[in-house]
Amino acid sequence: MFESLTRKLQEVFQKLARKGYLTEADVDSALREVRLALLEADVHYQVVKDFLARVRERAVGAEVMKSLTPAQQVVKIVYEELIKVLGEGEKLNLAGKPPHVIMLVGLQGSGKTTTAAKLALKLRKEGHTPLLVAADTRRPAAVIQLEVLGRQLDIPVYKGEPSLPSPQICVNALNKARADYNTVVILDTAGRLHIDDELMRELEEVKRATSPAETLLVADAMTGQDAVRVAQEFHKRLGLTGLILTKLDGDARGGAAISMRAVTGVPIKFVGVGEKPQALEEFHPDRLASRILGMGDVLTLIEKAQEVMDQEKALKASEKMLRGEFTLEDFLVQIKELKKLGPISQLLELIPGFSSLAREIPLELTDRQLKRVEAIINSMTPEERRHPEIINASRKRRIAKGSGTTVQEVNELLVQFRQVQKMMKEVQRGRLPGFLRFLS
Repeated sequence: MFESLTRKLQEVFQKLARKGYLTEADVDSALREVRLALLEADVHYQVVKDFLARVRERAVGAEVMKSLTPAQQVVKIVYEELIKVLGEGEKLNLAGKPPHVIMLVGLQGSGKTTTAAKLALKLRKEGHTPLLVAADTRRPAAVIQLEVLGRQLDIPVYKGEPSLPSPQICVNALNKARADYNTVVILDTAGRLHIDDELMRELEEVKRATSPAETLLVADAMTGQDAVRVAQEFHKRLGLTGLILTKLDGDARGGAAISMRAVTGVPIKFVGVGEKPQALEEFHPDRLASRILGMGDVLTLIEKAQEVMDQEKALKASEKMLRGEFTLEDFLVQIKELKKLGPISQLLELIPGFSSLAREIPLELTDRQLKRVEAIINSMTPEERRHPEIINASRKRRIAKGSGTTVQEVNELLVQFRQVQKMMKEVQRGRLPGFLRFLS
């Protein structure tokens, strides 16, 4: 996410940091580089122009020029102005008497159907009883796809009669939701390859018939400026109440995310950051601005962990680690829990100072390494996992053969594990390892 933009912005700020005292010329030179980085990231030109004007006005003022840490002040200003561009984070409007209707609209291929299922899962975790509605009568595969997702997540799906028009299906679904006491109805409406007048009229009719609390455009962040134009058109015809940006994890530029709120005036409410059902995050402008600047996002990391990890297992494992009793069996449990959080490269992006490392690690490499480690430990006997010191040369050969790896890879894992054990014992004795002493 934002790999290219983050790297270029960090390079600009590193140059400023080496200068110490900043002149107006230094600020202008840095902002020219920021301008290029934003335009290359596909940020709308007018958004870039307005953004840099506000940054410059503050950056050449007293708060920077008289500061003891001028470069840090410039970063702080850029961060604050980025938040203003991204807008305030707004939650779904689910006030009043249920069922609340959420109408999802968008182009074909934007991820609308999968987003409907992800949103339903998220709302169910918050205590709602959602009903998914397959209102895309023009693409039969969309109905089948939603039914499959509904079964996988154990969420009911209403598909209605294929011969009925979409507005009538939505009305019937709403009546069904009232009878079944569903609190939220999510309408997966027909997609389109481009802005089509006939289909837009159908959406207008669906909206009149169901009076949705939210009309959300699902837009593919990877389409850049096109996503902004699409949002403007949909907003003009339907009066959008929010945006959901999908495939943000696959967009190295991120221009659409930065531009859309500023250009359309419509708030971003959710972002899709992966294919898994849990990979839909509430939009927090401050957190996204922090990620763009390579400053990490610890709050999102904590929320991810709380949502998918077994808290009791995690607590027991941490206690065993601090007592120096951590075994390869515990390590295997931790790997399985860690995999629930998503790709390692995405997790590193959320840790302050690690975003550059995340860019250097190929996604497939980290996943492959975790699978290899898991296979090696699974090929061990319970006794070997609890007491790795008994693993001799013949056992290593057996483990390597059983896991489809090499003896060298088994050795590497055992060496790394011993290092972790040693570090934990040092912490228990109150002696911090070298790199931790440095950080403290």
